[in-house]
Amino acid sequence: MKFWSLLIVAWMPILEVLLIGSVAALLATSYINILSSDARKHVNKIVFAVFVPALSFTCLAESVTLKDLISWWFMPVNLAITFSIGVTLGWIAAKIIIPGSHLQSLVIACCSGGNWGTLPLIIVPALCSEPGSPFQKASDCDSKGLSYVSLSLALGNIFIWTHNYCVIERSAKIHKGRFLKNSDLSKIRDTDLESSEASSYVVREEDKGDYETLLPPSTKADFEERKSKNDTSVDAITNSRGRFQEIWNIFKKNAEDIMEFLLTPPTIAAFIGLFVGVIPSLKALITVEDAPLRVIQSSLKILANAAIPCTILILGGNLTKGIQKSTLKPLVVVAITVIRYVLLPICGIGVVTGADKLGFLPESPLFKYVLLIQFTVPPAMSIGTIAQLFEAGEEECSVIFFWTYLIAAVALTVWSMVYMSILF
Repeated sequence: MKFWSLLIVAWMPILEVLLIGSVAALLATSYINILSSDARKHVNKIVFAVFVPALSFTCLAESVTLKDLISWWFMPVNLAITFSIGVTLGWIAAKIIIPGSHLQSLVIACCSGGNWGTLPLIIVPALCSEPGSPFQKASDCDSKGLSYVSLSLALGNIFIWTHNYCVIERSAKIHKGRFLKNSDLSKIRDTDLESSEASSYVVREEDKGDYETLLPPSTKADFEERKSKNDTSVDAITNSRGRFQEIWNIFKKNAEDIMEFLLTPPTIAAFIGLFVGVIPSLKALITVEDAPLRVIQSSLKILANAAIPCTILILGGNLTKGIQKSTLKPLVVVAITVIRYVLLPICGIGVVTGADKLGFLPESPLFKYVLLIQFTVPPAMSIGTIAQLFEAGEEECSVIFFWTYLIAAVALTVWSMVYMSILF
């Protein structure tokens, strides 16, 4: 394929994202103020709970079969490798750059979670329909490509809405907890000493441990002496029981967290879509043209069509706020760009080439191309949705997305040419 043809194919989907984002940025300005901060938050919740799950279900239920899953078994492995390398490189970058405690999770998420569905859904069909395409005939290429990308989209959502969701949520809670703690300490320092001493004598018995540092010196000494005596007599009885209870509480909390992160709406929809897709009787009941319950699939498709534009609108709206007020270090954007467009693609060539030589991949250049593209795409737009949900670095996220998607036009073009020269 000629360089200019490939350049146009790779640039068009990025240009679409930038144009829609520009419209959203205009709507979010103070002059128009249609996409206000509250409006974006409400739309974000709808995208998270309705639009993205509908997109995951419709793509998988319609295009994936059990035979496909067996022959495409390396795709989830490839995504896991991509994600693991991204997490490792993002963690290293966050420790070196030190962007701030509330932004380290965002750096890791942007390095690990790629746009494995939205952009490939546009790029792959465009490559198949481009004159002189090195892939198969346009019709066969288009259907196969959509199947590959649909599975990539669903599997990618599982990684993004579990690990990245978990990391950003915990980071937001820790950051907000520190903020509240610092605010409380500031209030305590400003409180009059006499009123502080007086209040220390009327603290409830069960709360004395929390207010120990507020007691006067003489009272504090008596308190510690009594506490030491009580602890000595109680520890002998409750030590083993307390340790067991502590271990059980930790295990229970971790199990609850894992289940909470796995049972997000996009992940549940992906599993249901896979379940429907691999069972022919269910597929015939819902997804085929004359299916008795085809109205379910058609209704979900209408909702799914809103996922991508609404996500881009949210990102575009956040862009205005981020560029004007963000204090993000330029080095953070540089690090994420280098990881996503230099280090990950190089690792991807090694992984896919090695898997091909070992006979793990089907004889489909398009399948291999999709695997390679998974190492090359910009950060997933869902990361912006998660950041907006928890109000954790949404301004900085908008700046990261602006530059990474702008650079993606050149990066995807260059690496696509490299990949096709390897495959053909």
